[in-house]
Amino acid sequence: IAAKNGVTIEYETYSGQGDQSVLNQIGTQVVSEDVDVIIPIATLAAQVMANCAEETQTPVVFSAVSDPVITGLVDSMEKPGSNITGTSDMLDTEAILHLMLAAQPDIKKVGLLYDKGQDSSTQPIADAKKYLEAKGIECVEKTGTTNDEISLGADALIAAGCEAVFTPTDNTVMTADLAIFEKFQDAKVPQYCGADSFALNGAFCGYGVNYEELGKATADMVVDILVNGADPATTPVQTMNNGIATINTDTAAKLGLDYSMFADMCEQVKETTTAQEFK
Repeated sequence: IAAKNGVTIEYETYSGQGDQSVLNQIGTQVVSEDVDVIIPIATLAAQVMANCAEETQTPVVFSAVSDPVITGLVDSMEKPGSNITGTSDMLDTEAILHLMLAAQPDIKKVGLLYDKGQDSSTQPIADAKKYLEAKGIECVEKTGTTNDEISLGADALIAAGCEAVFTPTDNTVMTADLAIFEKFQDAKVPQYCGADSFALNGAFCGYGVNYEELGKATADMVVDILVNGADPATTPVQTMNNGIATINTDTAAKLGLDYSMFADMCEQVKETTTAQEFK
């Protein structure tokens, strides 16, 4: 779009390293440099950049924020209301639980493992409880804010006899998965999660959006603002179709779990193995 309009867009990339103080430094710097737009990726970065850009009203176009409304970034998905809009990787919780029940139709008890301090987990956990309880399936909740707490939570879910575990798009658990996936493998407990990165870290199934398409959609929104003068306040937040199931084939083999039916339930089924980079 930019090229067709004879516009060249220059950009700089920064890594906030998941550290709020580092992100604050970056935000302060880019605002002082009078950039035309800031593109933060994920919730924490978006919240920090929104604060940094509040005085100058520099446009902020976030990407991959799971719930922009609950996190307070926008007034609503349809009308963000200020200088902030973007794209969301909001999870279709019901769809991933459909996969769980397809693979394990006789399941009676499901564990919910998440960091209750992460806004991205709030709605999916509520949705999961409602869905499972409506089907007469018992839910066991365990939370944690550190690797050690998540590991203890995994132990507790296994001890409670959970036959599967659901985790939403939760960065705390995703990071901890490399330390806990073998616990679930040994106990024959599949973990169904809200992003492909979980499968990379050893979980049985990661489910969610196509992040390549999400990135393209974010870029198109940026161009619309810079080239066409679109107003972030009235530019709806875009959500992407969920539908890509990423399966860790090592974990699937150790669980002895058939996932062939997923091909008819998803846009796409991808396969990966633990600790290998995505291509």
